[in-house]
Amino acid sequence: MTKLIDFRTDPNQYRHWRVEYDGAIANLFMDVDEDGGLFEGYQLKMNSYDLGVDIELADVIQRMRFEHPEVKVVVMQSAKPGIFCAGANIRMLGGAAHSHKINFCKFTNETRNTFEAAELDSGQKYVAAIKGACAGGGYELALACNHIMLTNDSTSSVALPEVPLLAVLPGTGGVTRITDKRKVRRDRADIFCTTEEGVKGQRAVDWRLVDEIVANSTFEETVAERAHEFASASKKVGVEKGITLRSIDRKIADDGSVCYALLKVSVDRYAQIATITINGPQDEAPADMVAFSTQGDRAYILQLARELDDAILHLRLNEAKLGLLVFRTQGDPVKFAAHEQLLLSNPDHWLANEVLQYWKRLLKRVDLTSRSLIATVEHGSCFSGILAELLFAVDRSYMMEDEFEGDNRPLATVALTDANFGLFPMSNGLTRLQTRFLGEPDSMEAAKAHQGEQLKADEAERLGLVTMTLDDIDWEDEIRIFYEERMSFSPDAMTGLEANLRFAGPETMETRIFGRLTAWQNWIFNRPNAVGPEGALQRYGTGIRGNYDRERV
Repeated sequence: MTKLIDFRTDPNQYRHWRVEYDGAIANLFMDVDEDGGLFEGYQLKMNSYDLGVDIELADVIQRMRFEHPEVKVVVMQSAKPGIFCAGANIRMLGGAAHSHKINFCKFTNETRNTFEAAELDSGQKYVAAIKGACAGGGYELALACNHIMLTNDSTSSVALPEVPLLAVLPGTGGVTRITDKRKVRRDRADIFCTTEEGVKGQRAVDWRLVDEIVANSTFEETVAERAHEFASASKKVGVEKGITLRSIDRKIADDGSVCYALLKVSVDRYAQIATITINGPQDEAPADMVAFSTQGDRAYILQLARELDDAILHLRLNEAKLGLLVFRTQGDPVKFAAHEQLLLSNPDHWLANEVLQYWKRLLKRVDLTSRSLIATVEHGSCFSGILAELLFAVDRSYMMEDEFEGDNRPLATVALTDANFGLFPMSNGLTRLQTRFLGEPDSMEAAKAHQGEQLKADEAERLGLVTMTLDDIDWEDEIRIFYEERMSFSPDAMTGLEANLRFAGPETMETRIFGRLTAWQNWIFNRPNAVGPEGALQRYGTGIRGNYDRERV
């Protein structure tokens, strides 16, 4: 499976999903094209999915936020009779590279988290209307919804059969959501996760696996009624018209470098480093949200988010050997702060809210990217507010101090704004500054006292906002030595170390999904019991069970 994976799509290119809009209600149909797999060698039978299916789903959800803000309830259902969704395609998993499997699971988790949080973030409630078999990743789709409805008949059920059938764990948060979100009793969860057959009818309700069961004869009618009830109860302010999300323009050079309108990804394959340079705004901030809305997807701060999101996903899936990502910015920090402030000053405007929520999701994606993350605060940079969050997301940051010979750019500064004090929590529920200063409330207060100031190197280091400051003499050598040292370490060890260090503080359902689950799945996907020639993934569909090494490790 080697091909360039493109995360850019639009409704005209969809092969697996369709949406019917009816005012405040959107009916989202999963209708997977069996022959529309991202790679050759498998068919997407029984509404099973691969990364390509999920790329479309992520696009649907994003467009629901920006293009259809009038939507208050999304009903997720199947367009295929007798089947809701069979989950991730097993032939795809059996043939995929290890890195692809892990990044596939990570992306599906990020997508599920996005629509799970849609009610709180955007006033859009997701309802799963299950008719037919709903297994594995299919049930995980439903679990991420706010309300689950199940047809009460002999064929409709929910299941998480990965352990007995495939010798792996449910890859998209199922084990965690049934206990932490749906409060399924631990012993019942044990039965559920070790049984091939699904749970149906009243037992599914009694065990809290679904919220309600409905007779087959009245299912569509009841689903429609429930959707209208939820829409009527919604506190979301009605919005008549959204904005159009046009295709992101980019050019990929022969050396792997990628150019967007507002940022560039420079690639050094020999050193295994990608440098992401973000350009600050050239134009003044829009006068008000009317002007911002008129700019639509070309409004600077929204366009930047979309381009950076695409760049991160591109690097994750297509440039696995680039182990070090370096974030740089260039531009006027005051001008950037003005663009940001327009959004911060209009939290009740639907589009301002959606852009800020998008940045929240994007910054979490940065947190969860399994590469060494570095930021260099150079002269002429604009690490202010939202962009300063990148400084607190990375593993280390280096800042230029004093003047550099031959460099006439403005001296490097870091600026804190309201954006750094609550708007963008990490998966652990804390802000990046709170995580940085865990157990140091005085440091948080000291940083907040300098909010709005352009902090030069000595002050930024004193406040703990950067890792190290370097002068003209030491800058190039120290940075080079660090890069060389970092890339000399085992990538596996670095992935584990970085994941452990980034998420200090309390554990949440989200950190459990990404931390514990990903760690276990990473290990399990390397074990012969799952992926060996006699493993369960390879023997799936043959009628022969996997031949397991019975030694517990």
